[in-house]
Amino acid sequence: MRDIYQEVSEKILKAMESGTLPWIKPWSEIGTGGMPRNAITRRPYSGANVALLWIAASNNGYTSNRFLTYKQAQEAGGNVKKGEKGTPIIFASSFEKETDKGEKKFIPFLKTFTVFALEQCERLEQFQEKPLPVVTYNRDRDCDAFMVSTAADIRHGEARAYYNSDADYIMLPAWETFKSADGYYGIALHELVHWTGNKNRCNREFGKRFGDRAYAAEELVAELGAAFMCAEFGYDATTQHAAYIQNWISLIKSDSKAFITAASKASKAVEFLRELAIQEEKIAA
Repeated sequence: MRDIYQEVSEKILKAMESGTLPWIKPWSEIGTGGMPRNAITRRPYSGANVALLWIAASNNGYTSNRFLTYKQAQEAGGNVKKGEKGTPIIFASSFEKETDKGEKKFIPFLKTFTVFALEQCERLEQFQEKPLPVVTYNRDRDCDAFMVSTAADIRHGEARAYYNSDADYIMLPAWETFKSADGYYGIALHELVHWTGNKNRCNREFGKRFGDRAYAAEELVAELGAAFMCAEFGYDATTQHAAYIQNWISLIKSDSKAFITAASKASKAVEFLRELAIQEEKIAA
């Protein structure tokens, strides 16, 4: 029986063990960059599919980060070029099953389908997008406003960055101490994802100490969530040091569902933050 969890884990592990983290990309150097989206609907992909599509883009030199199915290409008046191979991505679904007691329960499962990058298609030039502007070392009003809209307690002043789960606040070094805007926003968004894990928000398990499974899993959630948001704002995602990476490799090797689960939780955290921003915009209006 096909094990999709294992297949995805092996792809991620292969990239990580080669020294490449699939979610670390120099967005300003790869055309439109940002989050991979469906070329027709413009809807962003989420969860593990983000990393899978970033790997495909990096390995094959795709610059648009826009994908679509074979059928979508045809319906849009174009076609997939002859001989091109697509990228398998996953879709979570469930089926209904009746228990011995006559109760209905839904059994979750994964299935795959194939998408193609715009570069693999012909006669779809109308769906290409303009490159992202190069981000300069200035405060980003949009990203700052986004963080403020969450109403998170964000403080500055110490020489380290962390989320204090007991007192429920984020601590960041001063803006001036960072070498680049990428560094500041990458770290700030990482801690903001941790902030969503509070029991009154997304309610995730944080872990007790560096090295335990729950700690490693939460760090992976924060790492992926920050990378997703950095992609949207056009910043280079930063990464933790080698010890964290080794912890993630060990975690994924011990549990084939770990990466997909972490990526799913990261997407939920980002959606939670987006909803807070939308609510703030409505109140301001």
